[in-house]
Amino acid sequence: MSKRKKPPIPLFKQAIIETHCHLDYLKDYSLEELLERSQEVGIEKIITIAVSPDNLEKVMKLATEHAMIWGTQGVHPHDADKFSADTHSQICENAQHERILAIGEIGLDYFYEHSDRKVQGQVFEAQLQIASDMDLPVVIHSRDADDDMMAILKNFESSLKKRGVIHSFTSGPQLAQYALDQGFCLGFNGICTFNSAENVRDIIRMTPTQQIILETDAPYLTPVPYRGKENASFYLPFVAQQVAEVKELDIEELLLHAYQNSEALFFNGKR
Repeated sequence: MSKRKKPPIPLFKQAIIETHCHLDYLKDYSLEELLERSQEVGIEKIITIAVSPDNLEKVMKLATEHAMIWGTQGVHPHDADKFSADTHSQICENAQHERILAIGEIGLDYFYEHSDRKVQGQVFEAQLQIASDMDLPVVIHSRDADDDMMAILKNFESSLKKRGVIHSFTSGPQLAQYALDQGFCLGFNGICTFNSAENVRDIIRMTPTQQIILETDAPYLTPVPYRGKENASFYLPFVAQQVAEVKELDIEELLLHAYQNSEALFFNGKR
């Protein structure tokens, strides 16, 4: 019995910005193939995200050598125990480059707890301070840490002018409402296509269209109908399609809002 053929990736008129992926973690695709296939489905810009002291320079290289790739600088909570004074200095120096758009991926992860919770909090605060000092937005990871996330962000309400995004949002409605009230965007990816993710679709419903941005988090979290394969930026149209359906919006309208939101948050006139 033959396997059911996967549907083609949908094509839309509106250009799309991929706001969160990890290009240096690709295994199944060459960078050249990924960029070519992404352009074919309307991806205009890709932001590749730093996560550890080990990949800060890899992200810099990708962002400075390819016209459609931009980057961030930061240390993920999983690697908070690797954060040092040298790492702090490296992030500050690299983040001055015009191709670096934000401080991230930073935050709290109490699900895996690869680093001690106290260390995670200290490193998160140190990087929020960098973003405040450099007037950059942040890319936040938050998992099973809603109360502490809100408590820490409250300390930066006056200094973190550019706000940012809580990416791959899977937290509760209280954190969502707090972040939205404070002017943060929420990032949604392939999780919203999973049958079990009605909680994420509920958050999409409560999120104003003006605060939604789209991402893949590739190579992770591949959307249905390609779940099980390595994720890639060229699957982002499936995420857009699902978000538009949940919001009961025309897909082109949703894509225009997401594009404008991403431009305003990250690019601020940069080309």
